[in-house]
Amino acid sequence: MKFSMIFEAQLAHPTPEREHALLHDCVDQAVLAEEVGFDRIWAVEHHSLLRYAHVSASEIFLSWVAARTSRIRIGHGVVTMPFGYQHPLRVAERSAMLDALSGGRVDIGAGRGATTQEMAMFDVRAEDTYPQVEEALQIVAAAWRKEQFEWHGSIDIGPGAVLPRPVQLPHPPLFMACSKHDTLRTAAEYGVGALVLGFAGADDVREMRAVYDAALAARDGSRLVSSEVNDHFAALCPTVVLDDAEEAYRAGTRGQRFFAESIAQWYGGGPAPVEDPEPDTDHAAAMASHREELVAKLHEARVPVRPSATGTFNVDHAYGTAETAVAYVERLADIGVDEVICLIQMGTVPQSACLETIRQWGEHVIPRFR
Repeated sequence: MKFSMIFEAQLAHPTPEREHALLHDCVDQAVLAEEVGFDRIWAVEHHSLLRYAHVSASEIFLSWVAARTSRIRIGHGVVTMPFGYQHPLRVAERSAMLDALSGGRVDIGAGRGATTQEMAMFDVRAEDTYPQVEEALQIVAAAWRKEQFEWHGSIDIGPGAVLPRPVQLPHPPLFMACSKHDTLRTAAEYGVGALVLGFAGADDVREMRAVYDAALAARDGSRLVSSEVNDHFAALCPTVVLDDAEEAYRAGTRGQRFFAESIAQWYGGGPAPVEDPEPDTDHAAAMASHREELVAKLHEARVPVRPSATGTFNVDHAYGTAETAVAYVERLADIGVDEVICLIQMGTVPQSACLETIRQWGEHVIPRFR
């Protein structure tokens, strides 16, 4: 089993000064992750999602981390692949440059960037996102197979050389963000790894693993985006681990509430997250109330209520001591998760708690699964 961390660069009370400090804090967390034994870090790419995600140029963030580390893998989790965000050849060039300079440590995840806010900023149409992500993955996978590359699909490229070449030939490992069963099946058909949201808990991750495995078994190869197949299943694990279990639970549930309310704002049209709750607020209870309201709205709209629909309000995660985290990872290991992606940096979790959580995982959790 592999262990990684993901960075959204979430920020409560955003100001330019706090934003700049946060980005450096995230780099420091990534450097510590290598020191204590994590295998990989992932960085998102989002645009104009205030508070929820301030990593808009993940290739720059990852380059900064790569320059300060020597072993840990550097993952785009994910690149927004629709062409309005960036030409797929630029994804190939930038990834190869980082792969060459980092000594072959890059992983490339693909995503749609399909919030209304992001698409409006880059003139992206929702109906184009799925086909363009597939075509972009095909282009990235094919870019270095011949000295002169050309492509004639919905866009025309070349012929010409794609430079530099990556260390990992024919290309770095490919992944895709998977939040729904349909995208899990698509990832399996493409032959790319699945980066799965795990907020709904271990039982939902088990169901998603079963969907992915069934799609792998049924795969006929007609939609493979590359000859290099990557059937890697990684699941998110929100976590805060401290010696004081109560404080870890309080900090974790507060951070997750900020995450849940932030994502609801940009993906569901909700209000901005609560930034200054009362000091004695029960954040788990607040999220349970949010979940009940959401379920009522879904029932009213006659929309089926799946665990993933309300998952961000579930607090059954690795919040507590190291033994709490070990027990949760044991559940994921039993499911067949290949990689646990720790979500530590949530918008209100202090830097001191983030660093201590990373140390605790490195000293007391990860060694139990080596």
